[in-house]
Amino acid sequence: MDDRTIYITDYDLKRLRELLDETRRKEGRLNGYMENLDLELARGITVAPTLVPPDVITMNSRVLLVDQDTQEEMEFTLVFPQDADIAEGKISILAPVGTAMLGYRAGDIFSWKVPDGVRRLLITRVPYQPEAAGDYHL
Repeated sequence: MDDRTIYITDYDLKRLRELLDETRRKEGRLNGYMENLDLELARGITVAPTLVPPDVITMNSRVLLVDQDTQEEMEFTLVFPQDADIAEGKISILAPVGTAMLGYRAGDIFSWKVPDGVRRLLITRVPYQPEAAGDYHL
């Protein structure tokens, strides 16, 4: 089991729980990625926005990543589904990579399954995190 600490604000926890509850109502169950998100939230630590470490990936964080196999560099912003736009680098929390990155910190490597195997990404930097920037409304 993954033992990293997931820090989450009350505001984000509430919105993510609502998202999961809405899916349960509409579909009767959660898919695998949403189940993973549900598990991550269940073991998370709810903290005030000012107590979230600045290098932790939270909702609306901008993240710089390096693929450990190809050395490809990527930049993503982790967003709620309604704000997702791959052309702008905005990745939904419900996308496999979005669910996988939540709660990791700069310097961590995370992985997730893709059709042709497993991708491993190094988090090189979190150049923007709403909590660190004082943007508690995002």
